[in-house]
Amino acid sequence: MKSQKLKIGVLGSGSGSNMQSVVDAIQAGTLHADVSLVLSDVQDAKILDRARRHDIPCQWLDCSPFKTKLDGEAEQRCIQWLKNAGVDTVVLAGFMRIVKPALLKAFPFRVLNIHPALLPAFPGVAAWAQALDYGAKVAGCTVHFVDEGTDTGPIIVQKCVPVLEDDTAETLHARIQVQEHIAYPEALRLLSEGRLSVEGRRVRIQR
Repeated sequence: MKSQKLKIGVLGSGSGSNMQSVVDAIQAGTLHADVSLVLSDVQDAKILDRARRHDIPCQWLDCSPFKTKLDGEAEQRCIQWLKNAGVDTVVLAGFMRIVKPALLKAFPFRVLNIHPALLPAFPGVAAWAQALDYGAKVAGCTVHFVDEGTDTGPIIVQKCVPVLEDDTAETLHARIQVQEHIAYPEALRLLSEGRLSVEGRRVRIQR
């Protein structure tokens, strides 16, 4: 199936391991895409170091005065930088802010997020710890389109991992991350191949 080359913009706040999985898939030839720009709301985040090592344009995005959301002038600046870089798909990779409607309208059904739980279970922060504390027997991760809610957008791909009797929050999180690094490139590959359609809350995958 002929695929469209995605021009990806990444928003992150931390180490950038999910961005790395996307870059690795591109370099392996399994994802038809370029990472055109990496933005981080944390000035010394490791995701920016990863971008520099791969010669990917990157920039600190000052989101003040807001602490937990991308809004106002920072949001407009972010959209403009993404557009200027030719981005058509926005990947949230550990971006610890709530995105607002202007970004979603600028990239309709082209903003993706990965969440370390099997949504709709355990939205919000530290989802792996929530699952462990709840006594869940299965955990995992979800790649979804972003909407105006918190971890509520239409689901594209999910991967499961068992919760083991001797799991700690750290060991469970580590196993979930392994699946995240598989799930994100898979979801982006489906998008690049034009195999995703959204009908209400359902994402249909063309076989």
